[in-house]
Amino acid sequence: MWMICKKEWNQFFSSLTGYIALIVFLLLNGLIFFVFPSSSLLDFGYASLDGFFSLAPWVLLFLIPTITMRSLADEYKGGTFELLKTLPLTSSQIVWGKFFGALLIVLLALIPTTIYSFSLQHLSAAGGIDVGATTGSYIGLFLLGAVFTSVGLCASSFTNNTVIAFISGAFVCLILYTGFDAISQLSFFSNGLDYYVQMLGINFHYKSISKGVINIRDIIYFFAIIIFFIAITKRNIESR
Repeated sequence: MWMICKKEWNQFFSSLTGYIALIVFLLLNGLIFFVFPSSSLLDFGYASLDGFFSLAPWVLLFLIPTITMRSLADEYKGGTFELLKTLPLTSSQIVWGKFFGALLIVLLALIPTTIYSFSLQHLSAAGGIDVGATTGSYIGLFLLGAVFTSVGLCASSFTNNTVIAFISGAFVCLILYTGFDAISQLSFFSNGLDYYVQMLGINFHYKSISKGVINIRDIIYFFAIIIFFIAITKRNIESR
């Protein structure tokens, strides 16, 4: 499995696309949270990373499908998938290897953003940032990235076209993140059902963890979504 993980890592950084994707992600975050006046963390008047954690999922929503779109689509297109299947690995090991390889890249993109918290802590005149909420938010952001990775990998397993894999992966991530919140606002769900509809979406559980309270219900939700899409991916590669 770790051989596949390493292969995924090397494949992403084998071209300028991988480096450009990470650079754009970090540059965009830097511009939004430290340069643009309307969203600059330095203009809030208090030490808080709420702006970053509310906008970062939207950036990841496009970054992660960029990372995963080639995972299996390129294997199909280049004819290397048949070679991959001849290795002494099970379908589960191949899928999980691909998943962890892409997830390590997502983690690599998130680690530099911790500079924001250290910077605000250092610049704060008194009190500093809420360490508990910030830690919970980073855990939530990582779990959110893991879900998006499983979705993107699943989308890549359906096609040999990387563009289609990117668009479909980003679309499903968008639906999972905000779709249920939008549906819950329909008048049909105004009698108290809106809360339960929101619980089906990622945003509900992400916000819950971002408060600094790690609830086992939220952890189970994220792992259940990941396993669901991994299972679909496994079935897709077995059918080939």
